[in-house]
Amino acid sequence: DEIIAYFDNRTTSGVVEGINNKLKLIKRSAYGFRNFENYRIRCLLTWHFNY
Repeated sequence: DEIIAYFDNRTTSGVVEGINNKLKLIKRSAYGFRNFENYRIRCLLTWHFNY
């Protein structure tokens, strides 16, 4: 399906795959976080969003 979508739209899901990869990396390194809020803040800071 992704290959057909590329030829139809000339777009890929590379950006989304990159974001998912970074989130998984943060999740692996966040094993010691005490709560979800710390994980959320780390994710937002990765992309320089205000929290």
